[in-house]
Amino acid sequence: MAKKGKKYQEAAKLVEKGKIYPIEEGVALVKKTSIANFDEGVDVAFRLNLDVRHADQQLRGALVLPNGTGKTKKVLVIAEGAKADEAREAGADVVGSDDVLEDIKNGWLDFEVAIATPNMMPKLGRLGRILGPRGLMPNPKTGTVTMDVAKAVKESKAGKVNYRTDKQGNVHVPIGRVSFTDEQLIENFNAVRDLLIRVKPSTAKGTYIKNVALSTTMGPSVKVQY
Repeated sequence: MAKKGKKYQEAAKLVEKGKIYPIEEGVALVKKTSIANFDEGVDVAFRLNLDVRHADQQLRGALVLPNGTGKTKKVLVIAEGAKADEAREAGADVVGSDDVLEDIKNGWLDFEVAIATPNMMPKLGRLGRILGPRGLMPNPKTGTVTMDVAKAVKESKAGKVNYRTDKQGNVHVPIGRVSFTDEQLIENFNAVRDLLIRVKPSTAKGTYIKNVALSTTMGPSVKVQY
């Protein structure tokens, strides 16, 4: 494991080992321990008591954060005709069909969110090996396979984030940037927490949320109450 730099080590000293901070203190501390000379992202990680070997305990979906993420995403829409026009009017960065699919096949991946109408999915499916591993494949569960492309574009631009359980049952979600006010970060945190509680699988046993931690892009992790 690579040794952490001096700045990181100094920041880590501010975090009391084993302490679980109230969310207000945790947010203030995670901002204080930001060590980079850029506006770092702030992420939350929920460790959930789920057995993801069972399909009904795998969580996946999306939500629009109340205060966005602080970053405007580059949105691609795969659609034709009137739906392509709707996507352009809604502010999509790139709109196309077969031409764009050919570009992706040839290595073009200059976008962060891909939205598609259902009729385009059979063609997109052939690019699964390119888009899947990068998390760029449109999916009905995250609202990116839809006939309402205008709504999907606007939500993606407004701060829509995807969530899904990893192999250990953890869910990582960006909730903003260090430049956000404490209140904005707390409001976004609460939105994620409330959603995860709402989508708790009925088959989940025991304590559902084991622990929660905040961190910046480069800074140390801070455990918080939820």
